[in-house]
Amino acid sequence: MTALRPRTLGSTGPQVSMLGLGCMGMSALYGETDRAESVATIHAALDSGINLLDTGDFYGMGHNELLINEALRTAPAAAREQALTSVKFGALRTVEGGFSGYDGRPAAVKNFAAYSLQRLGLDHIDVYRIARLDPDVPIEETVGAIAELVEAGHVRHIGLSEVGAQTIRRAASVAPISDLQIEYSLISRSIEAEILPVCRELGIGVTAYGVLSRGLISGHFTRDRELAAGDFRTMSPRFQDENLRHNLDLVEALRKIAEQKGVTVAQIAIAWVLAQGADIVPLVGARRRDRLTEALGSLDVELTPADLAAIEEAVPAGAAAGARYPDSQMAHLDSER
Repeated sequence: MTALRPRTLGSTGPQVSMLGLGCMGMSALYGETDRAESVATIHAALDSGINLLDTGDFYGMGHNELLINEALRTAPAAAREQALTSVKFGALRTVEGGFSGYDGRPAAVKNFAAYSLQRLGLDHIDVYRIARLDPDVPIEETVGAIAELVEAGHVRHIGLSEVGAQTIRRAASVAPISDLQIEYSLISRSIEAEILPVCRELGIGVTAYGVLSRGLISGHFTRDRELAAGDFRTMSPRFQDENLRHNLDLVEALRKIAEQKGVTVAQIAIAWVLAQGADIVPLVGARRRDRLTEALGSLDVELTPADLAAIEEAVPAGAAAGARYPDSQMAHLDSER
């Protein structure tokens, strides 16, 4: 396997592995979880050279941070010392598991950070970001509060999540921004028009989540798959009826290209994101070691100009059917306005 070469998050951020591990699915949104396998997968990721662990304080309502705590405590010292944490905050939850808004007030920012540090068992967070823009709090105030946490040594770098070009500019006027975390994949390419150019202009990296679109373009999802109650995909427009059939047809077109290269659909989809620039770090949401191994295989996939053209023809920009979130959640995406 090709070594995990480092990439730097923007001009001011940390040096990270060229793939990161998104840990959300180990705690929430995709059906039953397996704690032992999750910890083993984090250990395997660290052992492979992945050093960026992405989480949110609201993933499983703290469960995910406690899981990472356990994985880091039980990992070899060398791996533990190399691990970097990227944490999202601000989502407000109900007892029933629903979402009730976002809180970016400075006092709330510092409160969220205090709880995260306790759950993670760490003395600092490497990259800290609000999960969604709080429409009632100027981004300058939220970023300013994180900057104070940086000054105090509790946070190392400031990130953003799912915000648009104007908000990025406003945030960057307050303090250095390491990266923008945003969905980016073969079937989610809206950032290419304005957001990605602004990030590059300002020296801000991108950590791309949803590179397999929640399994939709992994090559493993089937039309007849039964989803557990509470699985996010039961509500996702891209997984519904005609949308699903259309999107899986795109996957089959991509599969033909992957098979010609002797790789899997997931590997070619991840490799495509890697090929979009050295300032982009894909986050793979592997919940099991076998899926992690497959994702790591994307590092061995070399896409030629002819390959990239064939992929573009098979899955052109805007080809997906359905929005990436239900309407109620799309309304919270400053990046889609």
